[in-house]
Amino acid sequence: MTELSFAKSFLTSLDGRPNKLGPDHIEDARTYPARSAFILPKSTGPPLAKKTKLAPGAEASITVSLKSLRNPPLNVTLFSQPLSTSIFSLKEQLSSETSIPVSALRILYSKKPVGDSKVLKDVVEEGKGKVEFSVMVIGGAAAIQKGVEETEPMEGVMGQGGEVLKTEEFWSDLKGFLVQRLKDENEGERVWGVFKAAVDKS
Repeated sequence: MTELSFAKSFLTSLDGRPNKLGPDHIEDARTYPARSAFILPKSTGPPLAKKTKLAPGAEASITVSLKSLRNPPLNVTLFSQPLSTSIFSLKEQLSSETSIPVSALRILYSKKPVGDSKVLKDVVEEGKGKVEFSVMVIGGAAAIQKGVEETEPMEGVMGQGGEVLKTEEFWSDLKGFLVQRLKDENEGERVWGVFKAAVDKS
């Protein structure tokens, strides 16, 4: 039996059955049985995240994802980072894994730059187990090659301190170190300026 013949026989059998309701049937709403009102339960909102109890003296940790969709693309995950970890420390860890100079890295959260002196607990909401930062590489892929060249051993390093003081990389690293140790970006830049001015005058 083909599909067409089956459909015709099925419709014919339906037409042969009596209709329970006529085509002009109208239901009277007054004859409906009375029903009690149904009240929806109150919304309690999304379930709250369970707070894990830490041992005395222990510090909460978080998983940090550092991603960049631009040139060069990056996707680095740092596990068990204490909330006291500074943004500058994240840069150092990312630099050690990618060979990109710290001075060429910029960390962004919600599309806004984050200062090196900030720590994770200043940026991340309490109770989160994971956070994602965007990474901007100044100079793009060329910064990686530059970082590789800088890590190559230098010959005759002793006695060339004056030449190192003339490089921008030295002063950029010094500023990052001061900001991290002082935990104050403005104060770190002020102290850095004092060192810079003293060297320039000598």
